[in-house]
Amino acid sequence: MSKAADKIEIRNVISPGHVVRVDKAKYTAMRDALLAVLPAKAPGLTVAEAKAALLPLLPQELFPGGDKAGWWLKAAQLDLEARGVVSREATKPLRLYRA
Repeated sequence: MSKAADKIEIRNVISPGHVVRVDKAKYTAMRDALLAVLPAKAPGLTVAEAKAALLPLLPQELFPGGDKAGWWLKAAQLDLEARGVVSREATKPLRLYRA
């Protein structure tokens, strides 16, 4: 498999039109875990609550001990928001739910 096939393009709701290529396996693992823990309706979970809930779902070979999970969570969150899959409640702290 080529290096290009190991990457996936993600977007950022905060920077429309900006695309970044990241590791496909890590992104899809995080995306699947995030979508598994987020509720379908508002008010949703805070980012900290979502992270605590999804850590046990992540493969240890990709995220040993939860390493870098916070960065990947934010990347997946912003991409899924840009795609309309996840929405945010305008609260402090921010709360996320499936759109």
